[in-house]
Amino acid sequence: MVSSRLDGMRVVIAEDSVLLREGLTRLLEDGGVTTVAAVGDGPALVAAVEEHRPDLAVVDVRMPPSHTDEGLRAALEVRARRPGFPILVLSQYVEERYATELIGGGASAVGYLLKERIADVAEFFDAVRRVAGGGTVIDPDVVVQLLSRRRLPRERLTARENEVLALMAEGRSNGAISARMVISEGAVEKHISSIFQKLELDPAPDDHRRVLAVLAFLGH
Repeated sequence: MVSSRLDGMRVVIAEDSVLLREGLTRLLEDGGVTTVAAVGDGPALVAAVEEHRPDLAVVDVRMPPSHTDEGLRAALEVRARRPGFPILVLSQYVEERYATELIGGGASAVGYLLKERIADVAEFFDAVRRVAGGGTVIDPDVVVQLLSRRRLPRERLTARENEVLALMAEGRSNGAISARMVISEGAVEKHISSIFQKLELDPAPDDHRRVLAVLAFLGH
């Protein structure tokens, strides 16, 4: 029995592996999610989203015919047709370019997870819930890789601020960051305010500045 249920949610799954496609369908069904379509290629994903108008699409990066980036291309086409539509991309490996391209096209209601995260049902369901709700979820392994390669304006940030920004890039709320770092929410807010200032993000609604900060973190 899955404890963190997602009753009433409707999804489209795009995955060319029949076994994984059926496994995802079963897993989501156990959590109260209805899979309205499960397809194996990019054009079918676009058509299924247009037909069924689901709450979320779960998409594999690599699909036929070339097994390179067809899934991502289809996800971006879906987002072009339906701006802000929630997309959770799954990948076998850390592929930085795909993560940054997806998020760079609009950093709300998007997620990029390694397939191994599916094994942790609670973590996977949390990602599904957050992306469907308009949040951004980046796999921690992708965050670590980006931290090791990108410098840019982040050189201005302290180690603590970089840690906060990395958790923001994973899509964590202030409360979740507070719990992870074992500091008060007030301290988290001060760190975030300092991050905004050091990254020279003009005053704006905090949700918008969080997105801009994540994009700066990703190198856009």
